[in-house]
Amino acid sequence: MSEQSNHGLRPRRAAWTHIALRVKNIDDTIAWYQRFTHLKLLSRGEDKNGRNAWLGDETQANSPFVLVVGEFYEGKDPFAPAQHPPLGPFAHIGIELPSKQEVDDVAAEAKKEGCLALGPLQMPKQIGYVCFVKDPDGNTVEFSYDQGVYEKAREVWGAKEPA
Repeated sequence: MSEQSNHGLRPRRAAWTHIALRVKNIDDTIAWYQRFTHLKLLSRGEDKNGRNAWLGDETQANSPFVLVVGEFYEGKDPFAPAQHPPLGPFAHIGIELPSKQEVDDVAAEAKKEGCLALGPLQMPKQIGYVCFVKDPDGNTVEFSYDQGVYEKAREVWGAKEPA
């Protein structure tokens, strides 16, 4: 007997699909991620507890990984009274960029906007050239060049470049 789904297509195996963050203002968060990263709005939703959005890389439809952000309405946080601390200073979302110049460009824009937390600077080999930026809720986003995560996954698992 097959499992029923409300949404049609499902992964054929366990799949790394998302990271979720609580945010204060969903519109500000969407605008920030669309400005500073390559992520685009995939979906928005709203229910009695609040609003949510999914942001992702439109080139990764075959293996999606999305950033889920949720804004709870006053008095509607199902996790209350637990706090929702932001990611950082080391805990972060990592985005590898294709050039050192792109890291410099993000850092310059972040510095201008007052959200640059660290860098840009050259770190040891497995870290690469990085800058750390804070999103509107204080979560740390790392932009890197030559870190090797992208390359290592393809080397070890034999993945091919997307068409």
